[in-house]
This record gives sequence, C-alpha cells and structure tokens, in this order.
Amino acid sequence: MQSTNTGLHDDITDVPGTLVGHCDNAEALTGVTVILPPADGAPAGVYVGGAAPSTRQMDSLRPRHVVDRVHGICLCGGSAFGLDAAGGVLACLEEKGVGFRVVGRTIPIVPAAAIFDLNLGDGSIRPDADMGRCACERAGCGPIAQGSVGAGTGASVGKLFGIAHGMKGGLGSASEVSGDLVVGALVVVNAYGDVTDLDGTIVSGARMRPDSLEFADAARLLRDGAAVSRRLPVENTTLAIVAVNAKLDKIGASRIAAQATTGLARVITPFHTHIDGDLTIVMGTGELEVDPNRIGLLATQALQRAVVRGVKKADGFGAIPAWSDLAAAPHKPS
Repeated sequence: MQSTNTGLHDDITDVPGTLVGHCDNAEALTGVTVILPPADGAPAGVYVGGAAPSTRQMDSLRPRHVVDRVHGICLCGGSAFGLDAAGGVLACLEEKGVGFRVVGRTIPIVPAAAIFDLNLGDGSIRPDADMGRCACERAGCGPIAQGSVGAGTGASVGKLFGIAHGMKGGLGSASEVSGDLVVGALVVVNAYGDVTDLDGTIVSGARMRPDSLEFADAARLLRDGAAVSRRLPVENTTLAIVAVNAKLDKIGASRIAAQATTGLARVITPFHTHIDGDLTIVMGTGELEVDPNRIGLLATQALQRAVVRGVKKADGFGAIPAWSDLAAAPHKPS
C-alpha cells in the first residue's frame, strides 16, 4: 500500500527551499516551468532512459563533470527550439547573483529539457528567453498550478495512432513525507504510451478513432501484434524532477533517479519506448543522511501520483480530449 503522508501543498515545493514558476501561452499551447533549489545550488544527478531526449547543459549532471551543483532546472515545450528559454533563466539568476563566481562573473548552472508540443496549438511560436525569464521571476514556494500549465501546456499522451487519436497530457506534482524526510516530484507527461491510475485503469491514452472516447489500450495492441509503433522519435517525452531534503552527491542522485524512474512504468504504458525521450533529475537540497533506497521508494510513489494528477488536471483546450472530458461524458470509455 502506498504512503498517504504528504506535505502541506502535496507538491514539490514541500521540499524546503524548492521554488517553482510557470510561464505559458494558452494560444500557442506551449510554456516553460522553472524549478529552483536554494540559492547556493544543489547537487543533482540524472538518468536518461529515453532514446530521443532534447536537452541543454545536461552534461553538468554527469558524475565526471567538474560542476558539483545546479542552480535551476528549466523544462519547456517547443522541442529543440524551446531550449532557448534556458538563456532567460540564466540571465535572471545572474542578475540575482545566483551561480558560481568565475573570473568576476556569476555563472548559473541550469540544465534544460524540452518536450515536443509543436503538434498542438501554433507550432511556430516556441518558448524563448523572455518566457524563461518570466517563469524564473514567478518562481514561488507553492502551492503550484498543475495540469495544462508551464511546460505541460501542450503535452499529450496516447499517441499510438498519432496525435489525432491521443489525449491531453500535462504537468503534475506530489510529495511524500516520512518523518523528517520530504521527497517531492514534478512531472511533465508527454508520453507515447497511455496513462493509467494506480489500479491499472486507463485514464488518458490512445483512442480508437479521432471522434471516439473509447480507449484503444496501446500496450495490449502492441503486445498482441495488432498495432505497430509509429516511427516519430521526437514527439514523446516524460520529464521528471525529484527534490529531497537529504544530502546527496551526483553519483547517489543519479542512482536514485534510475531507481525512481522505474515506478513510472506502473502509470505509463508502454514506457521507455524507443521513441520516448524520458529523463529523470534528482537533486538533494538538505543535509539529512538517509538510506538512498528509502528516498528512491518515496520518489517512486510521488512520481506516480504526480503523473496521474497531471493528466487529471489537464485541459484539452478544444484541440484533443482531456480526462475531464471523459469524466463528464454520459458513457465513460471502458
């Protein structure tokens, strides 16, 4: 049975010192989300499980890289174009004096990752430095908006037969508390697969026809050979961020990231396909000495709830159905 002990907001900002800000364009259906650790930065590690990630400065999280901490994380829409948003986050943090002091300059370390959302809304409008700065300036201590906001504004899921058969993804967050330990998760759900509730029930995913609310059950069709994966490796990505008030180094954070990512397979199916760009970042913002497996287990639970929450709070904006549209339908899909 999963833990039900959550923080005050039940989101990633329950981890002390962790701030989140969104900026989005509801007409273009794209946006940016910035996650900030305490001003002196936080050690962080990454696990990249997908075959098609779109990133910037992600090498800073590798154990052999000389940088030992990050000062922010930028998640965005717009595919590779949207990574320009990270420049605005750097500029904002530099002005605040946040970053490493090098030859008289302040250099923030801000890894960034993007989802592909150009197939919804106006794909000619992408996040830029101004939108990144906006999200950074809006960063606060919660509770944070969830659903079709920030980097999750144009997210979609269930793309076995393409976006016309898919449904709305989104951004979700959750926290788990165990004694003095607080683990928070934030996820941008833009997966190829379907999203299920913790009991295995599909809540958002591929539909049989563009005009249907009946779920196709992508995993079953692929498993039975009744469908074949589409060959578009840029459309799908689940971006997961975990923060914990524990003392971590880059190696430990990377191992926890790999462990925590496995939990996403319970609520996204199929997961980690060859056409997903999934990655998980874990950052340690505190000084607690904690068993890493304890952190990994709590992170797994928080990530799972965050995924489900992200799609259940999503808005389809009239472009594709969202979970809320199914919930309101007279005959819900089986």
